Amino acid sequence: MNTIETWRSARTRKDLRLAPGETVLGGGTWLFSEPQVNTTGLVDLGTMGWPSIEDTPDGLRIGATCTVAELSRIRRREGWTAHPIFFQSASALLASFKIWNMMTVGGNICRSYAAAAMVSLATALDATALIWTADGGAYTVPVADIPTGNGTNSLGDGDVLRCIDIPAHALRARTAFRKIALVEIGRSGAVLTGRLDESGAAVFSITAATLRPVVLRYDGLPSSVRLRKDVLDAEGYYTDPMGTADWRRAVSAVLLDEILEELLTWS
Repeated sequence: MNTIETWRSARTRKDLRLAPGETVLGGGTWLFSEPQVNTTGLVDLGTMGWPSIEDTPDGLRIGATCTVAELSRIRRREGWTAHPIFFQSASALLASFKIWNMMTVGGNICRSYAAAAMVSLATALDATALIWTADGGAYTVPVADIPTGNGTNSLGDGDVLRCIDIPAHALRARTAFRKIALVEIGRSGAVLTGRLDESGAAVFSITAATLRPVVLRYDGLPSSVRLRKDVLDAEGYYTDPMGTADWRRAVSAVLLDEILEELLTWS
């Protein structure tokens, strides 16, 4: 990156007002992976001092600068039946320990690739994102609604993801997880999750196989026939070197049926 002329350490929200050519820096694992020809300045979020993981009255808050390594080691609290999905989602990245220790949860979400594992985690657990806007405002949005395509999102210029919040009811739920890729060590072709809440409601999500997350909600566990139909009818399956759209649709149906069978053992 030979275009960088300035580097600023952000310590207050005022420091996040970007000058022309500036961009925010989280872990930098994507940012430094290819030329950023239009970027002349970096604003480091690591100096904001955001806590990585916080317990809240409503559940769990994960700071945007929390690394994947920190997330993977998150301590289980009493009643957290969904706890295994944190490590499962982190492992879906198949990244080296160097990447795990630098990549941030917020950066992975904001980059919004279809195979973003932190989007898979957040979607599975109904996480919402707190977004700070460039004009000093803020808004909350479901993380599942942030990606709009493979590498595109709904965030405005100068928006910064502050944290994601996971509700307590999702942390107490039973979860199941499946991932498939064309090669053993390769980018996810499909990541599927299922969740059975204490209320009996069920949530299934499709990520990596579709350009943006697909979330299927039911009042109770659906029949295998209904779930399969809903999965096959879902929109957004795409083709790239990691798999064809038809393959992604087919494996999503098979793996979500496996997840349904797993959740049925807990119902």
